[in-house]
Amino acid sequence: MKLGVISDCFKKTMEESIAAAAALKLSGIQMYAVSGDICPEALTDADIARYKKLLADNNLSVSALCGDLGGHGFEIAEDNAERIEKTKKIVDLAVKFDTKVVTTHIGVIPEDTASEKYQTMLSALRECGAYAASKGVTLAIETGPEVAPVLNTFVRAAGDGVGVNLDPANFVMVTGQDPAEAVYLLREKIVHTHLKDGKMLKKSDPVEIYRCFAEGGIDALNVADYFIETPIGEGDVDFAAYLKALREVGFNGYLTIERETGADPSLDIAKAASYIRDGFAQYLD
Repeated sequence: MKLGVISDCFKKTMEESIAAAAALKLSGIQMYAVSGDICPEALTDADIARYKKLLADNNLSVSALCGDLGGHGFEIAEDNAERIEKTKKIVDLAVKFDTKVVTTHIGVIPEDTASEKYQTMLSALRECGAYAASKGVTLAIETGPEVAPVLNTFVRAAGDGVGVNLDPANFVMVTGQDPAEAVYLLREKIVHTHLKDGKMLKKSDPVEIYRCFAEGGIDALNVADYFIETPIGEGDVDFAAYLKALREVGFNGYLTIERETGADPSLDIAKAASYIRDGFAQYLD
């Protein structure tokens, strides 16, 4: 497995983030590709060529693009035509950056497979997934508001081109799902992962948590009442069990460090890389 980082977590320009990742001797970066400097509407072919050269000069690859459109994901039928087309453009951009993964949150998958919302989301993901597959890309749903069995049923129903971006901390903080158990269930559908840690402080309704995120962002509720993201190694993710499970199911992709909070994310990213290298070197290429 290879170590990477989400470039936006450095809170620097892309050029500075590439330099920071290279200084830590990471193998790849995941780039946010919905808006800003790195998105289909902003980049010319010359821009892409410049960034690709910069990445190559720093021995970095693009582990994935983040195509998270925010809001309610693909839950609302009348919004989906525009969201599907945007996702397809991000898939095209992934091809140009030589990466085979686009990650995204899709909303809250209902447990009731016959519900209207479930079928709305499934229809959208089937269309996005079919397009991604035609381009050699997988649209990877990030773990979050649902337990692994619900996500597993959905992903397998969505068909080719749809996989999983497994974030162990999202499971631990919100649903209480054991990440290693999820790995064994989702298996070959896992195409990208995040390295993140955290603790659940109080049991919550995942639907309500993600509704608040969708409608008002992280400031819409006091998340500190319910969970806390911590530096890697300081939360409740059992990385020994998690990484062992990934190895046993044959995952050999990226472990991409994500640090969304904290006073000094760059320092926490460096500590995360050291934590994995020092404690789990047997799993790294």
